[in-house]
Amino acid sequence: MPKVLAFNRDRRRRRAEGDGLRAGRTREAPPAAPRSASVTRLHPHAGDAPPAVDIDVSIVVPTRGRPQLLNRCIASLVLQRFDPGRFEIIIVDDGPDDSTRDIVVGWSAHTAGTGPDIVYIPSMGPHGPAAARNHGWRAARGGIIAFTDDDTIARADWLRNGMLAFNDDVHAVRGRIVMPMSGTPTDYQLDAKNLETAEFVTANCFVRRRVLEDIGGFDERFRFAWREDSDLYFSLLEYSAGIVHAPNAVMTHPIRPAGWGVSISQIRKIQFDALLFKKHPLLYREKIRARPRWDFYLTVAALFACLASLLAALAEAAVAAGLVWLFMTARFCAQRLKRTSRTPSHIAEMLITSILIPPLAVFWRAVGALRFRARLI
Repeated sequence: MPKVLAFNRDRRRRRAEGDGLRAGRTREAPPAAPRSASVTRLHPHAGDAPPAVDIDVSIVVPTRGRPQLLNRCIASLVLQRFDPGRFEIIIVDDGPDDSTRDIVVGWSAHTAGTGPDIVYIPSMGPHGPAAARNHGWRAARGGIIAFTDDDTIARADWLRNGMLAFNDDVHAVRGRIVMPMSGTPTDYQLDAKNLETAEFVTANCFVRRRVLEDIGGFDERFRFAWREDSDLYFSLLEYSAGIVHAPNAVMTHPIRPAGWGVSISQIRKIQFDALLFKKHPLLYREKIRARPRWDFYLTVAALFACLASLLAALAEAAVAAGLVWLFMTARFCAQRLKRTSRTPSHIAEMLITSILIPPLAVFWRAVGALRFRARLI
């Protein structure tokens, strides 16, 4: 039977900055966040104590409004070649709805007595993948927390291979992401596939619970699914955590279909780069982007110079600035089409979005700089 949990709004504040960090290491502390959550059990057997079973590992899966994808993910998790009495699956519903809850309840009933314990946590806030993962690991019983997403499919030996990578000196393990793709990709698909080569992603990682407690878990200011895993990774590096790669802990991450112009709807995530840079400037420059996007800044500057020259009736200056803008925009579009589909629809999408992306990217970078009081990067 599922344990349906709800979190009270009263939360204890996290430790002060630096608590638990190794000597000589400093980093900016995120806003006050709970180290643990008090839990109210809504199940009819609310007064029952948790089963007296030692749990080795808790799998935390945040989700929101994607019951079919979650159903596929849970199916792969309950079939793990791992003692079902030694792990639990925690589903954190970041936008509680009956469809998602029914999926979890159904799987719990299906595996009752033979499968792992399955927990459903409806999150009433704060929201976002970072906060949802915090809800999950703080309610977990395992000493090791395995994180994945609701749109992944775990290979049957994923959990076992991830756990085998731990020894006394290992604090975290990063698995391998596989993103199947056939044919010539679109720009969106090619960009998404970069997840395969990322050093550390929350779609496939394992972290000791005590280390999460020491570093304060996820920074809940990262409201979107963007840079929150990099922030956790950088925090682990600054903690001098022992991190190992387990290439045989494989998680398949199918690329979801995306609509025309998807890059425009996603660009606002870039505001959180400012927060990541503010917290970890050296690691950001080392692992994310070595230099600012001068090409975007030049494109936008040329565009504004052209418009200003037109308003001032400076024809030659307007033409010169316009040519710079046209060259930079065409260059950007050509770069995106270099290894991607050449269908008419995709070419049209690249032309239009290549015009819109630079000014939108500069705008959202400026929003991030103002919001988080960081440098414009």
